[in-house]
Amino acid sequence: MTRLPPAPTDQYVSLPDARLVTTRALLTARENLADTINARAMMCIHGGAGFGKTMAVTSCLRELEPDEDIRRITFHTRPTTRAVRHELHTTLELPGQPPRYATEFDHILKSALATHPRTLVLDEAQWLSSDQLEYIRYLWDDPTTQLAVIFVGGEGCHATLRKEPMLSSRIFIWQRFTRLTSDEVLETIPLYHPIWADADPEDITYADSRAAHGNFRNWARLTAHTLTALNRTGRPRVDQEVLRWAFSRLGSGT
Repeated sequence: MTRLPPAPTDQYVSLPDARLVTTRALLTARENLADTINARAMMCIHGGAGFGKTMAVTSCLRELEPDEDIRRITFHTRPTTRAVRHELHTTLELPGQPPRYATEFDHILKSALATHPRTLVLDEAQWLSSDQLEYIRYLWDDPTTQLAVIFVGGEGCHATLRKEPMLSSRIFIWQRFTRLTSDEVLETIPLYHPIWADADPEDITYADSRAAHGNFRNWARLTAHTLTALNRTGRPRVDQEVLRWAFSRLGSGT
C-alpha cells in the first residue's frame, strides 16, 4: 500500500544510466528508518539542499517496507493547521468530504490512523509552524494510533523541531545529511554514472572542487551537462576541457 513516488523520479534530472549509490549516509538512514518504523516512533532526517535526503528516504522505504502503508506529504509553503488536516484527509484517501469542524475532523483522522500501522513522511518539514508540529505530535501521541512519522527537511528543520520541546523530546532518532567528503566523492561518483567509471580520479576531484562541492544534486546536473558534451564532441572519456564547458553552464569554475 506504499504511496511513494515511482523510482524513476528519484533522480533530480532525467539521466539515463544513473544509479542509486549506497553511501554511508544511505546505509545509516536504512537502519534508522527500520528501527523507527519497528518502534512506531518519530525521527528527523535533515541537512542542506541537494544532499540526497529525500532520495535516501524514499528508496530505503521502498526496500524496507514493501507492504507498509506509507504516505508522503511535501510542504512547499507554510500551511495552516486546517490545511494539514486536509492534506492528511487526502493523503489517507478517506471517503467523503472533509469535516467542517476540528473536533469531528480529528476524530476521523485518529480513527483512520488506528485501523492499521502507517508510516507518514513529512517532507520539507521546516515549513511547519509550532501549531502544526504540535498537531502531528497530538496524532502520534494518541494511544490508539499506530503511526510512525518521518520528518525530512533542509537547513533549519533541526532548529524548527528543536524549538518544540514536547515534540523534540519524542524524536527517536536524529540524522544529519552532510556533503560528501573528498574520499567519499572518489568512492561514490565512479559508481554513480558510467561516464565517471573510467575517469581520471584527478578529474573527478577537479570537478568536485570547482562545481559539485560534495553535493549530489550538483553532481547530477554536472553529469548531465558532461554527458551532453561527450555526445556532441564524440570524445570517449571525461577530460578537463569537457568539464570546463560543463562548468560554464553551471556558472561554476573557470
